[in-house]
Amino acid sequence: MQVVLNLGDKRAARLPLPRALQHPELDAEWDDETRTTTVSVEFPRGQLHLDVGDEGVEYHFHNARGEASDRSPFARADSSALLEWAIAFAADVHALMPGLEEDAGDAAAWHDEGYSIYVCETEPAQLDLLEVDIEGEILTLPWLGSGRVDQDHVEGDNHPIELLWNPHNDEPDRPIARAWLDPRTEEPRCASVPGVDWNEVGMPEAEVLTWLEDVYLNHHVIEDPASAIFMAALERIAGIDGSVPRDG
Repeated sequence: MQVVLNLGDKRAARLPLPRALQHPELDAEWDDETRTTTVSVEFPRGQLHLDVGDEGVEYHFHNARGEASDRSPFARADSSALLEWAIAFAADVHALMPGLEEDAGDAAAWHDEGYSIYVCETEPAQLDLLEVDIEGEILTLPWLGSGRVDQDHVEGDNHPIELLWNPHNDEPDRPIARAWLDPRTEEPRCASVPGVDWNEVGMPEAEVLTWLEDVYLNHHVIEDPASAIFMAALERIAGIDGSVPRDG
């Protein structure tokens, strides 16, 4: 899908990033109550978190174990350049919020309606064209067994969920199956919970596990279109998608 957005001056995109820190994973979230933007910049060796509001930018680091600290886990020679870039990036993103999230949602809605291009409403401005690959969802039938089902995240490695079931159309509360992501193949794996009466559930065990695998793919593997568009916008603002020449 093609998405045309007004992403502002993109000051951070022109700042140099250290050679060892060229490919961060980015995220940002707007808090409507506090009118602030939380920005995350993540690398295998650690993270930098920034909170941006009208009073400026606050930041802290996390090491590879996830422990928060005022000290950078990165090389001293790299940390100052990273911090300069990250503060500019966070300010760039904050200046576009919450409109950037809204534009991503609108573009995703256009995609759902079958349109191949979305153009934001704006006054005359230098706009950015983003090419975003959006993977379609797998066709999944509604639940065809008895009662009601729902899914819930549970504690454990590899992003596990439980399929919860209730035979009386009340709030699902009985685990009948579990799904998780195989770290070797990055594909979902499923298993039933021992002791389930599949006749009572109203679907054979194999069919339930196949159904749960498709649900897991759609909701936990295939990226949400709005998220894909939002992340593409963040990478363009940050200058890590290769579209903007950097200074230095």
